Amino acid sequence: MNNLIVLPLLIPLLTAVILIFLSKRVKVQRWISLISVFLNGVSVVLIMDQVQEKGIQTLYMGGWLPPYGIVFVADMFAVLLVLTTLIVAAGCLLYAFRTIGEQREKYYFYPFFQFLLAGVIGSFLTGDLFNLFVCFEVMLISSYALIVLGGTKRQLRETLKYILINIISSALFVAAMAYLYGVVGTLNMAHLSVRVAEAGQGGLLSVIAIMFLIVFSLKAGLFLFFWLPGSYSVPPAAVTALFGALLTKVGLYAIIRTFTLIFYHDQDFTHNIIAWMAMATMILGGLGAVAYKDIHRILNYNVVISVGFIAFGLAVATKDSLDGAVLYLIHDMIAKALMFILGGMIISAAGTNKLNEMGGLIKRYPLLGWMFFILALALVGIPPLSGFPGKVLMVRGGLSEGEFLLTAVAVASSLIVLYSLMRVFIGAFWREDHMLPVREKKKWHSSAYVSAISLLVLVIGLGVGSEWIYSFAGQAAEVLTNPSIYIEAVLKE
Repeated sequence: MNNLIVLPLLIPLLTAVILIFLSKRVKVQRWISLISVFLNGVSVVLIMDQVQEKGIQTLYMGGWLPPYGIVFVADMFAVLLVLTTLIVAAGCLLYAFRTIGEQREKYYFYPFFQFLLAGVIGSFLTGDLFNLFVCFEVMLISSYALIVLGGTKRQLRETLKYILINIISSALFVAAMAYLYGVVGTLNMAHLSVRVAEAGQGGLLSVIAIMFLIVFSLKAGLFLFFWLPGSYSVPPAAVTALFGALLTKVGLYAIIRTFTLIFYHDQDFTHNIIAWMAMATMILGGLGAVAYKDIHRILNYNVVISVGFIAFGLAVATKDSLDGAVLYLIHDMIAKALMFILGGMIISAAGTNKLNEMGGLIKRYPLLGWMFFILALALVGIPPLSGFPGKVLMVRGGLSEGEFLLTAVAVASSLIVLYSLMRVFIGAFWREDHMLPVREKKKWHSSAYVSAISLLVLVIGLGVGSEWIYSFAGQAAEVLTNPSIYIEAVLKE
């Protein structure tokens, strides 16, 4: 057992409780939040070093061995996502310091921020489905508060829709767990894998697998993304960046973990459904990205496209495609956070979110313009930026498996991403319209630039240093392609 594994979950929980009592001391909350994320990052790096040297690390809470107690499992896949989560959190915090508004900061923005981190990190590290449900709920309840914080009419309307969808999906989650427990008698993920293999995946277990796919797809925005474009349009940019980078990725992680560890025995059935959902998501997301002239909507539909693209890697389910999915997931979390931060700065500079009411920003904000341009190239997958290695591996995996239609849609979706983001770049920065009102030049605090530049450096660095990152991603994907590694690590005692 490794007691260090609980630290990434414990640190944000304790930080959130402390911050509740400091709600009116904004500057103190800022520093405590940032220091907490930094210390958490140190703990995760230590865990990652142990995982790399000694293999998968486990923690059995209360000393109860599987399948009877709560278990936390730190394999390389989970640890990489936790570390990326903390990098994104630091970037979003720095951007929020001077943009979120003191009124929101005084009404428990930072405690909810930390509770959301606890839910996300717990979802990545948990080793049983019921605890995954609990961590999901911690994350979702925090997200409800962050979406509605500010209390505008539009926020309230979208929050009600967002809460309703998640209540339905959570109820379905509980029902799916109940059916699964009734059939195999356990909820520990490693033990579930053994029991499902013994029972044979078919009939009722296949129906339960589809129930879990529906639940996690609602969380991730895989095909069932109808709630996402509106809900992600209403919070401030710092909150939207956090949501776009993390919330859908938790749902994707749950799908990947479930269908590589538990329900992987009938891939002709389950993975074929995932493939069609991925294809539909990329197509519909692409249509949304080119149909709107509202920057919020364009960026939100780009989130949808990326969800479909990562699901494409899972659907193909080769070593190459899963390597690529892990690499692309890490890239996408950082890149999407940066995309929404830069989008927020563009809207703030232009004074509007309507693309046809913008123009000429490159003269006044050249740094902002070129950062957005480089990011767009990274999201498309232009080498040597961070989106390239993951996309190449997933496309190679798709072609090697003969998934030509799915791979063609995935490649086409990258062209749609390029078109939609270049349309924003040209419309906001290059287009000249002398009828547009002249606005006072917007000045952001240095923390906003530090946040954006730091994330952009990471986007470039992940591409340039992809060989080094691949050594970790390969270890993560090895567990996904060979579930026995995970099972033996958890059930060894």
